[in-house]
Amino acid sequence: MNVRIALPTPSDTRAEPYRKALEQAGLEPIAFGPDSGKSLDTVAGLVLIGGTDVDPALYRAAPLPETDVPDRQRDDYESALLRAALARNLPVLAICRGQQLFNVVCGGTLIQHLPNTHKHRLPTGGGRVHDVIPEDKLAEIFGKTNLPVNSRHHQAVDRVGEGLTVAARDPEDGVIEALVFPAARYAVCVQWHPEDMVDDERQARLFRSFAAAVSLR
Repeated sequence: MNVRIALPTPSDTRAEPYRKALEQAGLEPIAFGPDSGKSLDTVAGLVLIGGTDVDPALYRAAPLPETDVPDRQRDDYESALLRAALARNLPVLAICRGQQLFNVVCGGTLIQHLPNTHKHRLPTGGGRVHDVIPEDKLAEIFGKTNLPVNSRHHQAVDRVGEGLTVAARDPEDGVIEALVFPAARYAVCVQWHPEDMVDDERQARLFRSFAAAVSLR
């Protein structure tokens, strides 16, 4: 039987690429939502996925015109799930918006609209947009050579939250592309969308490393 992990998602359609990538790694994603009544006691890990911009009020900023209308219910629900997962020492994988939310939960801030937005917001699916340089935990997973990634975001980490460490950057503009939370046994955040690139052996390693951490628990 596959190990169950929590996958909070606003829609089944949006969750499908993440679900497939996790199942390919041998995990059983379970949909969580504010009205689902589900508990982290029934799972062994948590995945936070992409979506709407995090409410700037959570990091004491006024919204810019380019910032999405916030989904505060989702922000609050996923923030509570993340805090509970960390308190339980559950492995956490956070992707795109997930990385941004993790940073905000740790007291960090976000760039609400990147100056060179076009570069980072190309809807290429699994196609390469730019490279990142893996560091720290990410170098252990992907190796130390430049990693080609896709990209579809207009926001990014600004001030890094307490306890988080930068684990990858865009070598051209310095945008933070990955974070790790060393105090946890496994808590990895990436800004790109590896779920759309699992045919790439190096990208698939991320989901396998998460699955290994979950299975060990």
